[in-house]
Amino acid sequence: MSESPQTVPVCYRHPGRETYVRCTRCDRPICPDCMRDAAVGHQCPECVAEGLRTQRPARTAFGGGAAGRAGYVTKTLIGLNVLMMLLSIASAGGGGIAGGGLGGLMGGQTPLTLWGSVLPYAIYDGALHGVADGEYYRLVTAMFLHYGVLHLLLNMWALWVLGRSLETALGPLRFAALYLVAGLGGNVAAYWLSAENTTSAGASTAIFGLFAALFVIMRRLGRDTSAVIPILVINLIFTFTVPSISIAGHLGGMVTGGALALVLAYAPRTRRTLVQSVGIGAIVVLLIALVVARTVALLVG
Repeated sequence: MSESPQTVPVCYRHPGRETYVRCTRCDRPICPDCMRDAAVGHQCPECVAEGLRTQRPARTAFGGGAAGRAGYVTKTLIGLNVLMMLLSIASAGGGGIAGGGLGGLMGGQTPLTLWGSVLPYAIYDGALHGVADGEYYRLVTAMFLHYGVLHLLLNMWALWVLGRSLETALGPLRFAALYLVAGLGGNVAAYWLSAENTTSAGASTAIFGLFAALFVIMRRLGRDTSAVIPILVINLIFTFTVPSISIAGHLGGMVTGGALALVLAYAPRTRRTLVQSVGIGAIVVLLIALVVARTVALLVG
């Protein structure tokens, strides 16, 4: 009686290749080209892909995505501000590069900044304009407009330095919410406390929010904040001493950013995303209520 010859195993992906190595997960034969190093032995490409699909994505200490390390939101925000500067210059026929303030260094008003800056209430071109007249978009567009190139460069340098650190710590979505809501909070404060016919614009409302948020986040992580405080103090001194700077906008952005950072940093680990979302939503609702109250006060008064 003759014995049947033993069959040599072949790679399930390359039937012409003999192999005695098997995937440690599915036990299928795999050739050297299909081997993927694993904690124990080797795995086939399909099992590696399945493992990646079921693996939980890396999260930051505050529940954000690890994609924040690439700084995509920071770069996008800088790009939007630069684009708006170019559009502002174009709207003025080139006059937006240097205007009236500080010997031309701070830039002047352009048709675009006049359209998108925070303006409580005023009459020009024979018509009513301003947030109180229903132009609520100004509370958002103002944080992307600047009075001249120097104004833009100073804010974008601060955004680049602060944004990368905060986006890494918070993740892209939470950082974007922090920036936009802090900027909104600063513009709402400017709407409340500025004279009716004055305009204000600039990313500094959001930037001051980032300053406050960085302080809160570093304290929460147990890191040294001694380097942050002097920079914040210097910026506050500039706020109160340099003419034509919106004090209300800077302080409003700082308070809003600090409050948001407290919500993001100290939300309990259980249901953290829910608590953070509700906290951010509550701050936005409060800002909307302040806008409505100010509008009523201006129209009735």
